[in-house]
Amino acid sequence: MPWPSRKRDKGAVADKKEPDAKIAKTKEETPDKEEEEKSTKPPAGSSKSGWKNWKKTKESDSGGEESKITYCHWLLKSEPESRLEKGVDVKFSIDDLKAQPNQTTFWDGVRNYQARNFLRAMKLGQQAFFYHSNCKEPGIVGIVKIVKEAYPDHTQFDQKDPHYDSSSRKENPKWSMVDVQFVRMTKRFIPLSEIKAHHLAHKADGGPLKNMMLFTRQRLSIQPLTQEEFDFVLSLEDEKPH
Repeated sequence: MPWPSRKRDKGAVADKKEPDAKIAKTKEETPDKEEEEKSTKPPAGSSKSGWKNWKKTKESDSGGEESKITYCHWLLKSEPESRLEKGVDVKFSIDDLKAQPNQTTFWDGVRNYQARNFLRAMKLGQQAFFYHSNCKEPGIVGIVKIVKEAYPDHTQFDQKDPHYDSSSRKENPKWSMVDVQFVRMTKRFIPLSEIKAHHLAHKADGGPLKNMMLFTRQRLSIQPLTQEEFDFVLSLEDEKPH
């Protein structure tokens, strides 16, 4: 019996700790029309962030244009607390992943076109942050890796599944999923509030988290990360909590 869906794109809400966040509206009701990323100019402001003292392992492309950004890591949101969706509990924490055979499972239930396209872009062996979402204290709890690239999500054809899609056809499936495997827990829990503080500072100073999709596209449960974003967030696990 498959595990409940790891996500809920269609009715997603921003994390509870972000009441002031601007919600990016998804386009679930427009089949075959994929969402386009919109670049925004970071506002001016002051920063007390110490990111400039952090040694980057790779220099950013000059110009910083969106077209030059290369995504090679990911952030996967999942709900660690029980919540019923069409009578099915969609809870799935990192401990649930660790309890799976070979600590591996499929990442199903994504019903947003942009998130689906990110799933399809994932490559074998790439790593992702496992992020606990829609809970009292959202944040990053561990690291997983992609162990099987995108293939049809079987839940789209299951009428008993909360993410059943009657418009999808087996000869041309709309939705995809990947398999992920637990790698390790982060050395400490990295809360959303801490990541957000760095993001706001970097928007002003041009740091690596200035365009992090966790804050520009909050509703997406599958989010790409650049090497610089991944490395900076990972470096936070060695720092004392603020």
